[in-house]
Amino acid sequence: MSQFQIRKDDFSKQRLVPLDADTASSPLAPGQIRLAVDSFSFTANNITYAAAGDMLGYWQFYPPVGEDSAGWGVIPVWGFANVIDSRCDQITAGERLFGYFPPATHVVMQPTRITEHQLMEGSAHRAELPPAYNSYTRIPQGVGADQRADKRAEAERMLLWPLHITSFCLWDALKDKQWHQAQQIIILSASSKTSIGLAYALANDPDAPPAVALTSSHNLPLVKQLEVYEQAMTYDELDQINTSLPTVIVDMSGNSALLKRLAQRLGENLNYSIRVGLTHWAESQGDAGLDETKSEFFFVPSYIQKRMKDWGPQGFSERSERFMHASAAWSRNWLKIRTVEGLSGLAEIYPAICQGKLAADEGVVVAISGMNQNKAE
Repeated sequence: MSQFQIRKDDFSKQRLVPLDADTASSPLAPGQIRLAVDSFSFTANNITYAAAGDMLGYWQFYPPVGEDSAGWGVIPVWGFANVIDSRCDQITAGERLFGYFPPATHVVMQPTRITEHQLMEGSAHRAELPPAYNSYTRIPQGVGADQRADKRAEAERMLLWPLHITSFCLWDALKDKQWHQAQQIIILSASSKTSIGLAYALANDPDAPPAVALTSSHNLPLVKQLEVYEQAMTYDELDQINTSLPTVIVDMSGNSALLKRLAQRLGENLNYSIRVGLTHWAESQGDAGLDETKSEFFFVPSYIQKRMKDWGPQGFSERSERFMHASAAWSRNWLKIRTVEGLSGLAEIYPAICQGKLAADEGVVVAISGMNQNKAE
């Protein structure tokens, strides 16, 4: 029974810490539930959570256990967990939840606002955090219900839902603004799964401008193979970009120097820039020199809340789910799922993810409880 932690001032440093008795085995307080984490995804998106941990509050979701916890943090992950003990009348042992968990073997939660299909985490330390991250889906019980029998589909949900919901929201936000009158959309770190999801959305919208990919030389073959970018080039080939076209930049990299170089090349034809991720977190320091009136940091939970007000929760769910099902089905053409066993397996592969060395067409799923036995596909 343990928890995976990293140093908040040096993401390359990691450790496994035994869980405290309150989380692992102590009697629950009224209304609480104890869950055994079954499986979760771990991608470059999780490193973005760490890089923005202080700015956006990601460190607050799951405080690190251990007496020497100062300076250490817990990166939240998306996955499935099973209720093993409950003192909540509306939740029974054996239920299964999908949502935002710690990379740990167990967790204690305080469910509130429980409905047939979802619940909210009501622990006091999460009260001010975004509702989108405090919402958990109750997985229907029964053979074959809600993809439960399909481990591939569950893996896709863990890997792609948190990424492609961002892709969907970016596409919708761009469309809502008439693409900022751009004639091309340049995507930095174009091999990231969120970028690929956005490019897929743009390629399937006849009204959208073409997507242009900027990526590393290592990932260029995959990016071209996907056939969702009209043009693909490496970071060393900025001179190939058509700077005469009105342009929007969507920056998944967080590489300030790269963004500045590109913005300078585009000059007055840079209509708008959207900063999203930090796949190049080590190069994220510095000022890109952007016109702040034509630039924004895109925070997905806030956009989801906006659209839920516009469309209603059901309307948002219907629209986003249609996109997610389509993008997940298409992703089977290129996405390889690698399953690692336990937190020790995560510790082994973590350096490759942290350093951006994992193949772009791979997605890592960490199987904790032993229920998820599928190997690399």
